[in-house]
Amino acid sequence: MNQIKILVVEDDTDINMLIKKILEKNDFNVMQAFSGTEAQLRSSMDHYDVVLLDLMLPGITGEQLIPIICEKNIPIIVLSAKAGLKDRVNVLDLGADDYITKPFEAEDVIARVNAVLRRTNKKNIESNDQKEEYTYKKINLSADSRKVLVDETEIFLTAHEFDILYLLIKNPQKVYSREALYEEVWQGGYYGEDNTVNVHISNIRKKISPIIPSDYIKTVWGIGFKLD
Repeated sequence: MNQIKILVVEDDTDINMLIKKILEKNDFNVMQAFSGTEAQLRSSMDHYDVVLLDLMLPGITGEQLIPIICEKNIPIIVLSAKAGLKDRVNVLDLGADDYITKPFEAEDVIARVNAVLRRTNKKNIESNDQKEEYTYKKINLSADSRKVLVDETEIFLTAHEFDILYLLIKNPQKVYSREALYEEVWQGGYYGEDNTVNVHISNIRKKISPIIPSDYIKTVWGIGFKLD
């Protein structure tokens, strides 16, 4: 996997070096940033496949960096000592794709990175073979370019947001439960206590509604979600 480039943004030198060592042991190409300002500069000069991001950074904070990095359509995995539910929901609401609480296990970091890469690579392979493109009312989704147009205006979704919309628009009559969406998009077991799916659905709605003031994603109470 030496072609996969990961940016590690962490101001604690020991932790940054530890994460670098974990990733390089699994054959990833790792770049480091030790402040939010340095991370912003690096992300403007090069492309990364994944960003591992601390929140409490000198200069620009992690929370301020998330929307900047999201504009480049780069998946973000937050690693933070903040363990509260509100903290996790906040960064997901800002556009982060996943959240790991410190202290972390090396195996967990690699598993989360691989999950993000499997998801994005899988979609790219499918799109290259099939040139998938879907239209539902005024929404157009292109799987090959991972591009979404709403009434001819492009909106920028995180990797997880795109994958949720991809599932919904591919099967517009199907109602997806929260459990099914979580298992399909995050490729892991759903344990019922996480608000992750709801947050991502809310984010998609927020990005569509300024262009078309209509709730395209319908909540089917007690079951899940479908396109309306």
